[in-house]
Amino acid sequence: MKKTESNKKKLLFGKRNYQFLFLSLGFICVGFFLMSGGGSPDPKNIFNPEIFSFRRIRVAPTLVLIGFGIAAYSILIPSKK
Repeated sequence: MKKTESNKKKLLFGKRNYQFLFLSLGFICVGFFLMSGGGSPDPKNIFNPEIFSFRRIRVAPTLVLIGFGIAAYSILIPSKK
């Protein structure tokens, strides 16, 4: 009896799971990219109100949370074998 068939390693998740996982990583990266910036060269003396923009307060955290939700979904969906 040959052991090559039984020694074949299978991935833990299917192709669909990994696609959703990479999609979630994309959402998370875009969210953190949108949160960045808005600093001031001299934070003690110059206040930059750009840190309170709609993009940094609402859009970016929403994208990050959606990304985490998609990641949880990608782990929980059954893989098709």
